[in-house]
Parts: sequence; structure tokens; C-alpha cells
Amino acid sequence: MYIFISLILTEMLTLTAMAYDRYVAICHPLHYFIFMSLRHTVIFAVASWTIAFLNLTGYAVLISELSFCKSHLIDHFFCDAIPLLMISCSDTFKIEILTYVEGTILDIPAFLLTFISYIFIISSILKIQSSEGRKKAFSTCTSHLTCVSLFYGTSIPLYMRPTSSLSPKNKYFSLLYVVLVPMLNPVIYTLKNQDIKEALKKTVNKMVFLRPH
Repeated sequence: MYIFISLILTEMLTLTAMAYDRYVAICHPLHYFIFMSLRHTVIFAVASWTIAFLNLTGYAVLISELSFCKSHLIDHFFCDAIPLLMISCSDTFKIEILTYVEGTILDIPAFLLTFISYIFIISSILKIQSSEGRKKAFSTCTSHLTCVSLFYGTSIPLYMRPTSSLSPKNKYFSLLYVVLVPMLNPVIYTLKNQDIKEALKKTVNKMVFLRPH
């Protein structure tokens, strides 16, 4: 559970760093290789992993002290925090408070930084005179924006709620960010590759051509 949630936070922080990357590329293109040098890229990557895994340490310690006298059977596909809290007979108030505190310190700022980056990005794109230039600039961040929307759109409704308002049906909703989002991410980014697009078009054309009429 600790590793799973830490990886979710790592993805969130990585998406935030990528939002900054897109902001620099579109709003300050002449300074891109200064602000996003190899050194800065490595710092962002290391910071995302380090902060995520250190941030969950206190949370994991508190959960490890819970008692499970009701049941030892987790009604979920994996050992997630929410279904674990639901079967505990201990007081989970401290854990829920810590969840909201960490969300306020880490999750909300990460979301706001991503959101603000795209405000500046969209503002800069709208100032481009030619429609072709606007289309080209926007196409550089569509993949990232799609992945950000999928990530926050599926995780926020599930985790930013009191435990008392949750139900076993949430495990089906969790499939969206556990299975759907990781499955779509490589597809979304791969479709930006022109060679992949051409290969996909050829495959579709062959399928249409070979289809019996």
C-alpha cells in the first residue's frame, strides 16, 4: 500500500514538473535549454520520487498501528488505504486528518501549479497571430493535458472524501485510475509520434481494404 500510494504521488509530481516544462517551452522558448537543462530535469525527477516516498512515511506508520478486529478481508482488488480504513475497528480520525493535511501541503499546490501553468500556456497560445502557429503550439501540450485530466479527474473524487461517505462500489471506480489511466498514458503520448500515426493509418487502410464487401 505504501509503495502504491507513493507511486501515485510520484506520478502527480512528475505531471507537475511536466506542466512546468510545457510552460517554459511555450511561454519562454528562447530560455528553454537554460531552465530545463539536463541538470534541472534530473533534479525534478529525483525530487518527485524522494518527496513522494518520504511524504507517506508517517501515514504508513499510523496505518500499521490500526487494529482489524472486524475483518481481515479487504473488499477491494488491492490493498488500498480507503478499504483498509473501512474494515478497521480503530479510530481513524488522525489518519484522515493527516490525509487532508498532506493534501493541503502537497496535492493542492501540485494541482494549482499545473493549473496556473496552463493558464499562462493558453494565454500565450491565444496571443499567437496565425491559426497554424496556435495549433502547433497547443499540440505540444495536448498529450500532457489529457493525462493530467485523466489523473486528477479519477483520483480526486475518490480520495478527497471522508471515509464515512465511501462505499464498496468505489472499488469499481478505482479501476479508472489503476487500469485505465496507466493503459492510456503510453497510447496518448505515442500518438504524437508521426511515424506511429502513419503506421496506424496504413494498418486501418489495410483493414478497410481487406474487409469483404
